[in-house]
Amino acid sequence: MTTPSTACRFDLIAFDWDGTLSDSTALIANCIQQAVADVGGTVPSTEAASHVIGLGLMQALAYAAPDVPPEKHALLADRYRHHYFAQQHSLSLFPGALEMLHSLRERGYLLAVATGKSRRGLDEALKNVALQGMFHTTRTADQTRGKPHPQMLHEIFEELAVTPARTLMVGDTTHDLELARNAACPSVAVTYGAHPPDAFAAWGPLCVVHSVPQLHDWILDNG
Repeated sequence: MTTPSTACRFDLIAFDWDGTLSDSTALIANCIQQAVADVGGTVPSTEAASHVIGLGLMQALAYAAPDVPPEKHALLADRYRHHYFAQQHSLSLFPGALEMLHSLRERGYLLAVATGKSRRGLDEALKNVALQGMFHTTRTADQTRGKPHPQMLHEIFEELAVTPARTLMVGDTTHDLELARNAACPSVAVTYGAHPPDAFAAWGPLCVVHSVPQLHDWILDNG
């Protein structure tokens, strides 16, 4: 493996998972809706269920189902996991994601995942798409503090000995962009995931891209 040129702007590319690399937004939103129905809550719209993607599970479910009482939150989470893990094997990476990751590693970039998924959820997702070992490190919401608190990125910076200024965070939600701002690192937003892009500008991404190949090209040209 080569190392990035000293002319390169970044040493580390940190990716969100769901909606950024994995085409999982629709499944997650649907599983949230099914879980809320299972416990007798008011089923959120697809837009509301999609909005919470990227947050830690309990935080996401509490937001998506405000009328479900706290004593039912554990059951709500169990029902979400039941529906998600029953269907997760149907998920795939977005077109071009695998090629992009291999290309970036070959060029010497450090790669990381910073996700609101659980450790179990990410491990199974990586196994499902045969990406074990692709990333130099990963952080999940149950290992550290969830988005948009910067702790998960701070831990990645420390582990990989990389500065925030030399890190690019890539995500599909305002949660990801807020995480990047809170961690003092630049970001790029993608429009093909969970959040509509009209709110992205407030968080100052360097670029807003519309496909994985466009993201790949932008990193090669600007990273």
